[in-house]
Amino acid sequence: MRYICLIYNCADTDGTLTPDETSELIKAHLAFDEELLREGIMIHSDALEMPDQATVLRVRNSKLSATDGPYVETKEHLAGFYVIETPDMVKAKEIAGRIPSARYGAVELRPVRTLTLPD
Repeated sequence: MRYICLIYNCADTDGTLTPDETSELIKAHLAFDEELLREGIMIHSDALEMPDQATVLRVRNSKLSATDGPYVETKEHLAGFYVIETPDMVKAKEIAGRIPSARYGAVELRPVRTLTLPD
């Protein structure tokens, strides 16, 4: 089964790591990525730019509107993600709990839903 691990950084601590701490966190993520690739678990992972670099698009009454970030005051923001494939939620939780950024923020684990059309 496929799962997405959404990494949230705490707005209060984001950007407060020292350069050495940041380097260690990046190294830990790269090593974790390699481990998951070797095990055939990882489908994809990426970090995201800061929320002020985002744009939200909406279509209402056939008209497209775009809003540049940041949007709302929040304690956490989406900072990155992993898409993994594991046999069950138990294994997915074990993997998600090892994501290095979980030490500084939170990881939301959610099953990926495969959409299909009725026959």
